[in-house]
Amino acid sequence: MDFTKMQGLGNDFIVIYGEQDLPHNVSQLAQKWCDRHFNIGADGLVFLLPSEKADIRMRIINADGTEPEQCGNAIRCVAKYMYDRGIVTRQDITVETLGAGVQPIHIITKGGVAVAARVDMGSPVLQARAIPTVLDGEQLVAIPIEVEGQTFTFTSVSMGNPHCVIYVEDAEKMNLTQWGPLLENHPFFPRKTNVEFVTVHRADHLIMRVWERGVGPTLACGTGACAVLVASVLNGFSERKATVSLAGGDLEIEWNEENGRVYMTGPAVEVFQGTVKE
Repeated sequence: MDFTKMQGLGNDFIVIYGEQDLPHNVSQLAQKWCDRHFNIGADGLVFLLPSEKADIRMRIINADGTEPEQCGNAIRCVAKYMYDRGIVTRQDITVETLGAGVQPIHIITKGGVAVAARVDMGSPVLQARAIPTVLDGEQLVAIPIEVEGQTFTFTSVSMGNPHCVIYVEDAEKMNLTQWGPLLENHPFFPRKTNVEFVTVHRADHLIMRVWERGVGPTLACGTGACAVLVASVLNGFSERKATVSLAGGDLEIEWNEENGRVYMTGPAVEVFQGTVKE
């Protein structure tokens, strides 16, 4: 099977195009191929499939074999893959996702090559049960959560997938491997959750580190950056447009006040191509 290795701010993916549907053993393939020591290595496996609603349909399988609803960094890579190969020739395309429906994307080019994309990530889901959590409420803002005797305060947002946003003094020094799994699997979250630790540098600059559900620590998370901006606005910490700095680089995020939708702008890079055997 031919593949293309791609990355968005270091969040990397094995991209497969040309299949009609997911292989029956896709979970096992993801676990095998995403292994960084014995195989290609990636945070996830991305299949580009036919769509009746959009230019392409994206299905993502995490490195642990589970399927997330959405991935902001992967969708930018999908846009670059499609444009650079002439599968689409327009700079405005649509991608069908599992959790966020059809998402419009504007491809940013340089020298005829896609270098970045601005993605309409849709409106955030804030109602507690819809995120989903087991809690009640129209919004979950600054809610206590306890793990192993440590109490954090979290704000929960769904961007098609669930996020638990926690504000700390220094996000870059947080022990993700200690706290990430405990929070991801907390009973509050019936479908588990992504976990973001955030430090507010300025009202227009947020610093974030992430533990991704089904993957672990990653260099970037696009949906997480969107959730962080929304949570920061809800907490009164930031403006509606800000730079979110991740370990792999920066994303520009805007929560539009007029239409309520979140927009993410960031790069996408092709790393190499290859062929892998099952």
